[in-house]
Amino acid sequence: MTQYQITVDTALLHQLFLGKGQDSGVNGLLESVLNQVLQAQVAEQAGADKYERSDERTGYRNGTYPRKLTTRVGSITLHVPRLRDGSFSTELFARYQRSEQALMLSLMEMVINGVSTRKVTTITEELCGAEFSKSTVSELCKQLDPIVSSWNNRPLHETSYPFISVDAMFVKVREDGRVRSRGVMIGYGVNKDGQREILGLMLGDTESEASWSEFFSSLKARGLRGVELVVSDHHGGLVRAVRQHFQGITWQRCQMHFIRNVLDAAPKALKTEIKGRVRSIFEAPDLETARQYLKQTLEAYSSKAAKAMETLESGFDDATAIIVYPEAYRIRLRTTNGVERLNAEIRRRESVIRIFPNRESVIRLLGAVLMEYEEKWTSGRRYFNMDEYYEWKKTAPNPASNVIRIG
Repeated sequence: MTQYQITVDTALLHQLFLGKGQDSGVNGLLESVLNQVLQAQVAEQAGADKYERSDERTGYRNGTYPRKLTTRVGSITLHVPRLRDGSFSTELFARYQRSEQALMLSLMEMVINGVSTRKVTTITEELCGAEFSKSTVSELCKQLDPIVSSWNNRPLHETSYPFISVDAMFVKVREDGRVRSRGVMIGYGVNKDGQREILGLMLGDTESEASWSEFFSSLKARGLRGVELVVSDHHGGLVRAVRQHFQGITWQRCQMHFIRNVLDAAPKALKTEIKGRVRSIFEAPDLETARQYLKQTLEAYSSKAAKAMETLESGFDDATAIIVYPEAYRIRLRTTNGVERLNAEIRRRESVIRIFPNRESVIRLLGAVLMEYEEKWTSGRRYFNMDEYYEWKKTAPNPASNVIRIG
């Protein structure tokens, strides 16, 4: 990652710490820093600083042009550099503003379609910094929608994805004059190099087998391949779709969801005890030990919590499928916590809007948020070191032959 040296005016610091309200100095400080970043970038692309004589120079400055930018701390003016050949480029604005722009668009659409409240109107005006028209919204949509659509439909055939996790969330969408609940299917995968990627999202009418089948079909059409393990909850339509589209793979039932299922069927007085027992089963070092713990738990509670023990016994094989894999991979692959954290990030934005004005605004906002999340993953550490997994595969029996139990 490129590093730039930034200087801060002492007057700005004084204003920052002693100022009040709109004159707190934060916007001035942000304006100064971002303009310095732009100057550093143009020097980097031109191959020389301003007025510097250098044999490595590849371009010449041609002044700047002002660009107004509305931020959370107020309006700032950036002086965007020009090069004589017009080659200067920066991702300073686009990369970090997709989700904010999507949020602003969705809020504006709510106002324009007459479904907003006074509070939403106030928030919109604060975010936009000015009044707006339908043509303004339309123009902004044209800029953002193709970016999100291109990302959500990008090819997946360049690598394989041994592990994938899928989950759904529900949002409210205004359609045909009514507010309807719609399911959003989201999937992410760990590729062969151990990096996480968000595979895509799709808005469906419900979280049904048909919707999940459509989602999986779209992923496969884009080139999804090499899947060996799918992690999900036990929703009937989802499980049937997995069985149809990923025959021969290992299916891991989310252990967190499974524990809730068991405890929901247990007497209140025994919930804590049974929860500890189930966790011991999941943390067993091998499948044989896990089966011993299961037997002991069934013997201890079959008479006192018959329904809970029936749930535990019937779901044991699906919830412990991951146990045959190397220990280093089990904790992160035994639940859908990863994709649920994505859902939580989406909820933070979605809770402001509450009701989306149309389907397009759902994909726009959620897609923009997920794009930013994936950029963080790409620039961060690897999620898994896959060396141990590939060594294990050389000698391990085919997992699909003895642990896949879907349905």
